[in-house]
Amino acid sequence: MNAPAALPEISEEDRLRADLYNYLGLLLVGPPDQMLLDQTAALSGDASNLGQAIQGLSRVAKVTKPKAVQSEFNALFIGLGRGELLPYASYYLTGFLNEKPLANLRATMANFGMARAEDVFEPEDNIASLMEMMAGMIVGRFGRVATVQEQHEFFSAHIGTWAAHYFADLQAAKTSVFYASVGAVGAAFMDIEREAFRMTAN
Repeated sequence: MNAPAALPEISEEDRLRADLYNYLGLLLVGPPDQMLLDQTAALSGDASNLGQAIQGLSRVAKVTKPKAVQSEFNALFIGLGRGELLPYASYYLTGFLNEKPLANLRATMANFGMARAEDVFEPEDNIASLMEMMAGMIVGRFGRVATVQEQHEFFSAHIGTWAAHYFADLQAAKTSVFYASVGAVGAAFMDIEREAFRMTAN
């Protein structure tokens, strides 16, 4: 009997990257419950921009209640008719929903064996979904570990073009309190990823 092919070793740094993508996806897909708020309150960071943003998010999480963050989430992303922000690549890149960026993403997803879950009705170019996809590519959740080149291409095509702008808008949104700190973490992380990919491309 043939032994199963070993998955490529995933470095500690890549696991941490995937964890942060997953974590951002979790916070952006729905309002955190008390357990996630408690876990967020327990986070600590170093003196880097990202570390300081994580410290800030931790401080806000300590004084945030689930009911308050649910109201904030609804105002930001759902609203009456629509929320304050539309967290979709198509909207940020073209001004409209369900445009070419979504079609391009669906082609990439098909090539990589990714599919939208049957119980999800949001367009796939939602920021939360993109964070989750990137995490899955890094650790091989879609059948294989993506190469650095594949990660770079996915980031450049579907995240790097608009996510920093989105996270800046999240920090500045009128109804943002907890999510302003989420935006700060997202913006700092996008800067790190963009620079890391730029260096590996040289």
